Amino acid sequence: MTKASIVTNTAPTTDLDRVVGFTIPERHARGRVARLGPVLNEILSAHAYPPVIERLLAEALTLTALLGAMLKNAEGQMTLQAQTKGGIVSLLVCDYKNGELRGYVQFNAERLARLGKNPSLYALFNQGYLAITFDQSTTKERYQGIVPLDGESLSAAAESYFLQSEQIPSLVRLGVSRGADGELIAGGIFLQHLPEGELGRERLHTRLDHPEWQHVEALGSTMGADELADAAIPLETLVWRLFNEESEVRLLGGAQLSRGCRCDSAYITQVLGKFPVEERAAMADENGVISVDCAFCSTKFPVQLADFVSPPL
Repeated sequence: MTKASIVTNTAPTTDLDRVVGFTIPERHARGRVARLGPVLNEILSAHAYPPVIERLLAEALTLTALLGAMLKNAEGQMTLQAQTKGGIVSLLVCDYKNGELRGYVQFNAERLARLGKNPSLYALFNQGYLAITFDQSTTKERYQGIVPLDGESLSAAAESYFLQSEQIPSLVRLGVSRGADGELIAGGIFLQHLPEGELGRERLHTRLDHPEWQHVEALGSTMGADELADAAIPLETLVWRLFNEESEVRLLGGAQLSRGCRCDSAYITQVLGKFPVEERAAMADENGVISVDCAFCSTKFPVQLADFVSPPL
């Protein structure tokens, strides 16, 4: 798709809960842009998160959408998980599957309250790490990379992941804003330099100072957080603003995003059924009910002990 076709592309007046992919063939680069609105606020509404944690989870969910949209198979899953030792945030986990997002943060509210309004990433996580996992359903392959959470932002940690795990230079920018209605909007852009890998030629990812990548990175760095989180700007327009002077920019299509917690009574009963009878009995209350809470959607699932069939003697 040429740059002219990006200009004439019609996108929603309010562009939310969508991710769009694109490539710049002559620069050997690819990218994704995403923006979350109602889906983000639906996920956040499951817990009474304070503003600092809301913003952290909003950035993490946007990053998850950007990276998850790279999956080629609808049944594949991408999981982003941050854990710490002694951090105020002890666990942050988000995942993506076929356009469905979910996320959850576990944190110490008392310690968080003493930090102020804008704590650093280090203040939240202390000594932590970020794990990014791609599960390919068709090939049953699983790829995971782990990097320290020692940068200033989740964006920097994601860039370190691709640089260390795949030796591919990348750029990630995230933006979060709160509208007049109090609802959050989060947007992000993800750019990567693609290796050529042709026989007898140098693989691009071995040269971080490659002029093609420097050009794309410089342009991507000009994208402001306010633009990324502005629902009135179509995602295609963001791509156009950055790369309108390139000879060709190809839109790859995208995906609508939705909240997708995959918990259900049948699955939970199946999992509990793997426990010994004595352990299930210890989990139940005086009425013979095991109560299971889903951390993602804050839904309670009561399971009756009587629902489990005893093995034959």
